[in-house]
Amino acid sequence: MTDISDTVPEKGHELAEPLRRAIGERYLTYALSTIMNRALPDARDGLKPVHRRILYAMRELRLSSSGGFRKSAKISGDVMGNYHPHGDAAIYDAMARLAQDFNVRYPLVDGQGNFGNIDGDNPAASRYTEARLTEVAEALLDGLSENAVDFRENYDGTLSEPVVLPASFPNLLANGSSGIAVGMATNIPPHNIEELCNACLHLIKAPNARDETLIDYIPGPDFPTGGIIVEPRESILEAYRTGRGSFRLRSRWKKEDLGRGQWQIVVTEIPYQVQKSRLIEKLAELIQTKKLPILADVRDESADDIRIILEPRSKNVDPDMLMGMLFRQSDLEVRFSLNMNVLIDGLTPKVCSLKDVLRAFLDHRRDVLLRRSRHRLERIDHRLEVLEGQIVAFLNLDRVIEIIRTEDEPKPVMMAEFELSEVQAEAILNMRLRSLRKLEEMELKREHENLLLEREGLVDLLESGERQWQAIADQLRETRRKFGYKSEGGARRTEFSEVGEAEDVPLEAMIEREPITVVCSQMGWIRAMSGHIDLERELKFKDGDGPRFIFHAETTDRLLLLGSNGRFYTLSAASLPGGRGMGEPVRLMVDLPNEADIVALFIHRPGRKLLLASSAGDGFLVNEDDVVAQTRAGKQVLNVKGDVKAQVCRPAEGDHVACVGENRKVLIFPLSELPEMARGKGVRLQKYKDGGLSDARIFTLAEGLSWKDPAGRTRTETDLAEWLGKRAQAGRMAPRGFPRDNRFT
Repeated sequence: MTDISDTVPEKGHELAEPLRRAIGERYLTYALSTIMNRALPDARDGLKPVHRRILYAMRELRLSSSGGFRKSAKISGDVMGNYHPHGDAAIYDAMARLAQDFNVRYPLVDGQGNFGNIDGDNPAASRYTEARLTEVAEALLDGLSENAVDFRENYDGTLSEPVVLPASFPNLLANGSSGIAVGMATNIPPHNIEELCNACLHLIKAPNARDETLIDYIPGPDFPTGGIIVEPRESILEAYRTGRGSFRLRSRWKKEDLGRGQWQIVVTEIPYQVQKSRLIEKLAELIQTKKLPILADVRDESADDIRIILEPRSKNVDPDMLMGMLFRQSDLEVRFSLNMNVLIDGLTPKVCSLKDVLRAFLDHRRDVLLRRSRHRLERIDHRLEVLEGQIVAFLNLDRVIEIIRTEDEPKPVMMAEFELSEVQAEAILNMRLRSLRKLEEMELKREHENLLLEREGLVDLLESGERQWQAIADQLRETRRKFGYKSEGGARRTEFSEVGEAEDVPLEAMIEREPITVVCSQMGWIRAMSGHIDLERELKFKDGDGPRFIFHAETTDRLLLLGSNGRFYTLSAASLPGGRGMGEPVRLMVDLPNEADIVALFIHRPGRKLLLASSAGDGFLVNEDDVVAQTRAGKQVLNVKGDVKAQVCRPAEGDHVACVGENRKVLIFPLSELPEMARGKGVRLQKYKDGGLSDARIFTLAEGLSWKDPAGRTRTETDLAEWLGKRAQAGRMAPRGFPRDNRFT
C-alpha cells in the first residue's frame, strides 16, 4: 500500500516525507532531549542540567558559603537568561528543592526565608527569599577554575558552561535523584557521605570488590527525614547488585507514659517524601471511617521537629499491634523504590549497580585529578619561566637598568643579550622598583625551588597510576573529615531493624465487644442498634420500606452479605452506622450493583458450611472461610448468567437437602450427593419443565422437615419417603399445608 505522503510533490524548499517517518524522527529527538537534558542525572556528579546550571550561576555570582545572600529572583533570572532557557518558576522550584533539608540529605543551597516545609507548603515567591551556596555545593564545584572538566557554549553561544562538575564526593548517591523521561525513569535514594567515601576507599584498594563487601560499608540509604529501614539485608543486596529494588521505610515512634496506666504513641520521624499534613489527614480518615477502631485520636504537636500524637481507644491495647495496623493502612510505612537509571559519561542511559555508580565516580575523579594536575603543571612551567627571567635580571641588575634607560626598544636588546624569551623580557619590564630589593631576590629563589619540587611531584603523579589513586584516596579522606559522621548533620539518621511478617490481627483484638442488633430494610438501609433488643419490636423505616433482616450480633462480628449477582461482601459490625436514624444504604459500604438484590445477610461463623443455589436450580456447598471478601468489590462465589440469580444461602446443618420449585414440587436427597466447591455454577439440584427453584434447605431426616403453615404454626412432616429421591429428579407435589409462597421458613 502506497503512503499518500509519498505522492506529494516537492514545492520550492519544502521537503515531502512520509508522516510515519516525520513523526518518528521528531519524537525520537524529543525523547533523547528529555532523557539527556532533563530527566536523568549524570553518574559523575549526580546532577541534572538545571541543577548544574543553578550551582554554576551562583558560583559566577560569587555566592560563597561564607559570603552574603542574593535574592532568589536574581539567581533564577541569571540561570534562565544565561544558561537555562526555560520558565523561571521551574528553575526556582528546582533551586528551592536543593535548599530543603527534608528533601535533600546534603542541601546544596543555603536558603534564607520561606523555602517550604515538610507539610507540603510551597516556598514563598522568589522575590521574598534569598540564597547562597553551601559548603557541600562548593565541594562539587571545586576545581572548575583549574580546567578540571570540559566546558561548552551556552544555548546562544555567548557564554560557556561546564558539561559536568568536578564533584569531590559521589553526589548521585549522597543526595539521590528522581525523574521521569520518555520510556524510562530513575529513582535513587540518598545515602551517607562517610559510608560512600569508605566504600570508594575500599574500591580503590580492591577494584574487584564484591557487592556483598560494599554493602558492609553502605548498609542502605540514609534519608534526610530519618526513619527505620526494615528491609532484609538479602533484599538490599539484590537491589544494589541489580540497580532495581525497593526499601521498606517506617516511622520512628515511642510509647509515652501519661500516668495511671494511660499512654500515647509519639511519632518523631516520618518516612521520606511523605507530606506530614497528608499523613495526618489519612490517619484522621481511618478514625472517621472506623477502619481502625482501636485508634481514638490523632494530633499534630509538631514545631521545628516532628511530634505526632496517636491516642489509643483503650489503655489495654497493645502498642506494637496498633502500630502494626497503622503501618499497613497508612503512610507511616512506605516502600521506596530503587531504579538506578543514570547517564554514563553524560551520554548513555543505563541501569547501574552500586558498584557501577561508584566506579563511574572514581573514574571521573581520576580524570579531574589528571586535568587539574596538567593545568597546574602548565601554570608552574609558566611561572618558572618568569622566575628564571627575573632571577637573571637580579644577577645583571645594573646592565638591565642601563638597557632600559638607554634603549628605545629595550625588550629585543635584553632578549638578545641575556637569551630571554618574550615572556621573561615582558616580566622584567613589568617589575616594580620595590621588587628590586635584596629580600625579593631571596624570595624568588625560594619560590623557584619550591615550584621545582612541586613540578617533580606532579610529573611523578602523572606517570604513576598508583600515585593517582593515592591522591584520590587522600581527597576522599579529606571530604569524609569535612562532611562525615563528626560534622554537623553528618551522622546517620536512618537506622535498620528486622521485623517479621505482619500477622492478621483479629477484629476481636481491636474492638471492644458490645452487643448490637443489626437491622437491614427491604430497600437495603442498614444500621446497628445498641444492645440486644426484642426482635419482634416494631421499628421505624422510611416510607415505602420495611424490615428484611434483623438479628442479634456483637461489635466484633463480621457480617456476610450475598447479592443476587452471586458475590459475597464482608461488613464489619463495628463500622455499621448507629441506630438512632434510619441507617445508611449498604451500597455505600460495598460495591453492590443497583440491579442486584440482597439475598442473605448473616454473621460469619468460621469453618461453617453453606448451601448456595441459583434460581436455575444449580448449587453446591461452600466453606464460609472461602467466601470472606477483603475488598469493597466483594468475592464472586456463585457463577450466574443472564436472568439466573442467586436464590438460596443457608447453613448446611443436617444430612439431607430439601428443594422446592416454583411448580410446588418437593425433592429430598442425601447431602452427600452435593459437592463442596470454593466457586462455580454448581450441580443440578432439581429438574424443572417450567420455572425454577423457589427454596432449598438442609435438615436432619430423622427429625423431619418443618415449615410454618399459613396460620403461623410450625408443622413437621416425618414421613418423607414419598419425596425422597436422587439429586436432579423432578420430585413430587408438596405436602398438604405447605406454604403458598413455596418457602420453608
